[in-house]
Amino acid sequence: MNDPIMLEVFKNKLSAIAEEMGVLLQRTAFSPNIKERKDFSCAIFDNKGRLVSQAAHIPVHLGSMPLSVKSALELVNFEEGDAVILNDPYRGGTHLPDITLVSPVFIEGKPAFFVANRAHHADVGGISSGSMPLSSSIFQEGLVIPPVKLIEKGKIKKEIIQIIKSNTRTPEEREGDLFAQISANLTGIKRLKELVSNYSLQTVLQYMEALNDYSEKMMRNRIKQIPDGTYTFHDYIEDDGLGNKDIKISVEITVSKNDVSLDFTKSSPQTQGSVNAVRAITVSAVYYVFRSLIKRDIPTNDGCFKPINVITKKGTVVDCTYPFPVSAGNVETSQRIVDVVLGALSKAIPEEIPAASQGTMNNLTIGGINPETGRPFTYYETIGGGMGASSISDGESAIQSHMTNTLNTPVEAVEFEYPFMVERYCIRKGSGGDGLLRGGDGIIRSIKLLTDAEVTVISERRRIPPYGLFGGKPGEVGRNEVIHRGRKIIEAGKFSRKLKKGDTITIYTPGGGGYGKPTP
Repeated sequence: MNDPIMLEVFKNKLSAIAEEMGVLLQRTAFSPNIKERKDFSCAIFDNKGRLVSQAAHIPVHLGSMPLSVKSALELVNFEEGDAVILNDPYRGGTHLPDITLVSPVFIEGKPAFFVANRAHHADVGGISSGSMPLSSSIFQEGLVIPPVKLIEKGKIKKEIIQIIKSNTRTPEEREGDLFAQISANLTGIKRLKELVSNYSLQTVLQYMEALNDYSEKMMRNRIKQIPDGTYTFHDYIEDDGLGNKDIKISVEITVSKNDVSLDFTKSSPQTQGSVNAVRAITVSAVYYVFRSLIKRDIPTNDGCFKPINVITKKGTVVDCTYPFPVSAGNVETSQRIVDVVLGALSKAIPEEIPAASQGTMNNLTIGGINPETGRPFTYYETIGGGMGASSISDGESAIQSHMTNTLNTPVEAVEFEYPFMVERYCIRKGSGGDGLLRGGDGIIRSIKLLTDAEVTVISERRRIPPYGLFGGKPGEVGRNEVIHRGRKIIEAGKFSRKLKKGDTITIYTPGGGGYGKPTP
């Protein structure tokens, strides 16, 4: 019989290991995107690739990472001291800038656990700086890395590092970030071996299994509180950047006792542009929503997800097929999947579901040659916005929401690292939707270029606003502005443009939807 006190001890010890991996990754990384924005995630898995514990990092990474680990297990024969690298979206990845590193933890001559981390690299090649292009094929998005050994029996395979460096605009930064990922996994391996040494392998495995069972029980209890029935909702991705518009994301949620099924098969076919999501992204967004329904501090692991069945159709925008482009599916379509799942659940448990948050990550990439160093640079940022109001509070303003859990890059760090001047960075007052409770306000971020550069923006909610609920008004749509050679240009939600020194790019992010009818 499991001791409930020890169950709590192991819950915290395992999550602490994942958190420590993240701290080390952040502290040793080279790029501002990792060391400032914390665009990374760390987790622990059992020897079958099942999620055991994770740090409080990025939902879009963590929900999909088990598929990367299982893909590595299927394709690679792990030996002690190995580490496998991959970013292939069709093998459990998300999009190409997210590089995953998987390492075994050998105990008594066998892999007892695996540790993994995923970090967003600011450039992995492709047709535009930052590897978030307006693409029509995955081959335009950057270097595709299948599961291969980066470290073999403790020795780093320098030829793999060299291949990656030769396919990026910022090779030194990529190498530094990869070594930070290696260090993070080594820390996880060390701490898990210490845990086994202190408690025995049998005890650790026993409580890992018990934690999975506990999380499954808690999830089933939560689903049981949702009234049985079928609930539907749909919303749209505005465009794919290549002319295709109003791309439908549709869900039908069926709750039956303590199980739930989500059917996305009525969603639009996969598109020419890069808003396609692989199945791993769709599953990740669903898991995020249902995990957020549990208010207690339970471990997030494989057990949480056993009662949840996700149904997708190959060849749709929520389960695309190789080699369709996917760079925006990870960041934008994942947000819309969350919106439609929450929208459907609002019909079942209206008091517990908020209105739509901004529904976009407002992806901004800028690349060029730094005049001070003569070297290429790539800058990547996601910009926060308004959260949707709920039945108990107004929405938060100027914050990252749902599938992104990153920080911002501080103005000081931006101006230190890049040839930019941040001219404006403030809350976009009044952009939240009106209601009995108001949606949160978005952000205004304006950057003046101090050198010629290529700018790409991948954003949503520029035409279709974040919805309000139960009489609440929608949030304000976002807007992208460029001042080029003194002339103001209102750009589309997705665009790429070469700008000159002295030009300015300004992003106005959406507000969140309101909740309830406004008072007269």
